[in-house]
Amino acid sequence: MKTNLLLITPPFTQLNTPYPATTYLKGFLNTKNIGAFQMDLGIEVILNLFSKETFSALFDLAFDTNQIKTENAQRIYTLKDNYLQPLDDIIAFLQGKKPSFARQICSDNFLPQASRFEQLDDLDWAFGSMGLQDKAKHLATLYLEDLSDFIIECIDSNFGFSRYAERLGLSANSFDELYANLQEETTYIDDITLNILDDTLKKIQPKLVCFSVPFPGNLYSAFRCAQHIKTNYPNIKIAMGGGFPNTELRSVSDVRVFEFFDFITLDDGELPIELLYNHVCHTERSRSESSEFKRTFLLENGKVVYKNNSTKPDYKQSDIGTPDYSDLLLDQYISVIEIANPMHSLWSDGRWNKLTMAHGCYWGKCTFCDISLDYIKIYEPIAAKLLVDRMEQLISQTQETGFHFVDEAAPPSLMKALSLEIIKRKLTVTWWTNIRFEKNFTKDLCLLLKASGCIAVSGGLEVASDRLLKLIDKGVTVEQVAQVTRNFTEVNIMVHTYLMYGYPTQTVKETIDSLEMVRQLFEVGVLQSGFWHQFALTAHSPIGLKPEAYNIIPNYKDIKFANNDIDFTDTTGIDHNQFSFGLKKSLFNYMHGIGFDLPLQDWFDFKIPDTSIHQDFIYDSLETPVTFNIKPNAKIVWLGNMPLVNAFSKKKKHLLELTFHNTSNSFSIVTDKDKGNWFLDRLETSLSPYNDRLQSFSQLKTDFETQFEDFELFWFSKPMLVLRENGLLVL
Repeated sequence: MKTNLLLITPPFTQLNTPYPATTYLKGFLNTKNIGAFQMDLGIEVILNLFSKETFSALFDLAFDTNQIKTENAQRIYTLKDNYLQPLDDIIAFLQGKKPSFARQICSDNFLPQASRFEQLDDLDWAFGSMGLQDKAKHLATLYLEDLSDFIIECIDSNFGFSRYAERLGLSANSFDELYANLQEETTYIDDITLNILDDTLKKIQPKLVCFSVPFPGNLYSAFRCAQHIKTNYPNIKIAMGGGFPNTELRSVSDVRVFEFFDFITLDDGELPIELLYNHVCHTERSRSESSEFKRTFLLENGKVVYKNNSTKPDYKQSDIGTPDYSDLLLDQYISVIEIANPMHSLWSDGRWNKLTMAHGCYWGKCTFCDISLDYIKIYEPIAAKLLVDRMEQLISQTQETGFHFVDEAAPPSLMKALSLEIIKRKLTVTWWTNIRFEKNFTKDLCLLLKASGCIAVSGGLEVASDRLLKLIDKGVTVEQVAQVTRNFTEVNIMVHTYLMYGYPTQTVKETIDSLEMVRQLFEVGVLQSGFWHQFALTAHSPIGLKPEAYNIIPNYKDIKFANNDIDFTDTTGIDHNQFSFGLKKSLFNYMHGIGFDLPLQDWFDFKIPDTSIHQDFIYDSLETPVTFNIKPNAKIVWLGNMPLVNAFSKKKKHLLELTFHNTSNSFSIVTDKDKGNWFLDRLETSLSPYNDRLQSFSQLKTDFETQFEDFELFWFSKPMLVLRENGLLVL
């Protein structure tokens, strides 16, 4: 198959795993027999940069240009031989290739230490439950961050492990600053990037290069690479798509942008890229057929035009194929642990296959979210069987059994179906995803998710205030969030929550009350991780579309390039920035299990009001009595093994003793012989997760009452309640 397409993720996104956009596109192109080669330019640049050979040259360059001026940089340079000697081995260790090196890394004074080690956690405490390998990863990460600081202080201030020149892409309403930067000499990191790109261009010889730009921190490098291609390979056409243009470039009008790119596509990329391929690569097709475009900006007669003249509908999620990870350097990604928090390590440690359970968001109402855009607005779930088919294909291809489902919010019903299908196929996988903290996440559903391999969930609590949650249209209450997070925590699924401050109309008191809610959630142990971020107004959210309804005044600017984040004035006059440090400092302590007894005032260096939240609000929320109402259509599933059976008689009653063994212990129940035999038969057949058709509660009740009386008396008996605590689920 001729390879005419080159798919590129420009520097930088993640060190530990590929950003999935190009893998999704390549999987789709496979279904159309369109040959494509993909590369994660970011990891290739990082591996080149953080090598003994390259960093030795960096140290010389910094010295020769007299850039070693800060005390931190001077210390690192003085210790340069100590930094250089283990560098290649450290990278290999973080790639999983030298596990025995962990003992050396953890030994005293082996790694040189500069400013990143000043905030070093109590490692024995932090990694007591995580182990030697994780402790070594954390130390190795700090070592690399020291070297990263040296680059920033002495070589290139735009550098970052997961971003490059990010400020040029943030709220860049005008193209002027980015354009001016692109007229300057290339940087040291640019030269590494362009050399690697050039080698690939010569090898692949594509006709069309497609850059997927997910974040502002990828934008500069995408433009710099496109500039290089235009200068040296003028016959190659260049397109840009991905998260950044989807949200920021929906009204681009600056013609200078098209000095670098021939096409910019919006939203789902499958059909747009297929049509671009036809346009660029199929010269033998009729002019009309090869001139169809889907949601594509291009330059025509010296003006930026938006073409959406194809009548073809977008592809259904069931038809876009399985993501394809071929071509990517899967064994060379670097697992890092930046802070001693098991939940945070999920984003940076280990390589995850990326999949999506459902396109868009099934809720689609949150007022701060871009719900007017297709990637949120168009909700389309994928059948559980097809999802698990794709999981099995990816395991076969990548030899990895870890999955990160990158949904906006995974739907509980689909998570249930997915879990049952995983269990039915007896797959051993590990997975995590993003959710809404809604009431459908019962304790039983959480047990099922855990049994299928779910280890963590993340979700937005946003502002922990019922008034503001209602204004956000979040569809949850703080009490409900507490109960759901408790359900996950009790089955050992870690919970991370996104927190927000500075929402329109939020008062100072509501900010402090929200912090008190968060303190209590961590204190009772139902949250393990969290992150505060300040509210940002985006153009495509309900607030951005109708700011007057939320008592804010937007400060609109002339838009010729990026248009997403909007400056605004909060009519309350509150400076929400002042809360940032105190909120984040308190949260850091709460995540480490300390500081719960400190007054909230201690986290701030200015006077705050007292909280009005009762000190036991969350505790009391978790004391809600359990309801015995069961929906008739609820499915009944037995996750355990079949028991050992002992028949005996007592006081002329014929009884069965059923002894169940699970992975950690055993327990016994005693039941009437006839009812026990009936139930044993159901455990092995209709209640087994390996059964194609699970019985509902009403079907089980009807079945029981063909032979016996009073199903409720049987179901709520003590032996059955013991089973309900040990794997008999109502879903």
